[in-house]
Amino acid sequence: MARYRRPRGGTVRGQGPVTIEVEGLERVTDRIEDLPAEVRQALFKALRESAEAVIAEVKGKVKVDSRNLQGSVKARYENNRLRAEVGWWDADDGYAIYQEFGTKRMPANPSLGPALEQERNRIGDRVKAEVRKVLP
Repeated sequence: MARYRRPRGGTVRGQGPVTIEVEGLERVTDRIEDLPAEVRQALFKALRESAEAVIAEVKGKVKVDSRNLQGSVKARYENNRLRAEVGWWDADDGYAIYQEFGTKRMPANPSLGPALEQERNRIGDRVKAEVRKVLP
């Protein structure tokens, strides 16, 4: 089960990224190293497709004033851990958290959360399709 959570406390820059935690993933990631290289590549390809789909969805939903957030949403990958992070990391994107969760004076205008939730329903099919391509 995935949980979407807002960082707590501190300033925006001190809070860190918004994260999605997938419970029970440790069991899967421990076994990934035992898979054939072509299956691991298929899994990474599915992960990359999912991250790119989230980026495209965020770009379509993020509030557009200066187009800064729209143009700077990115994905970072860790190949060996089969991990992707999607979000904003530039110093001038610190206000993204206010857009995503709102403030006392500004309503939330989420784009990343809904995009992640939408992709959560699709990633399983992406993984199945990519793995089927490499398995006989």
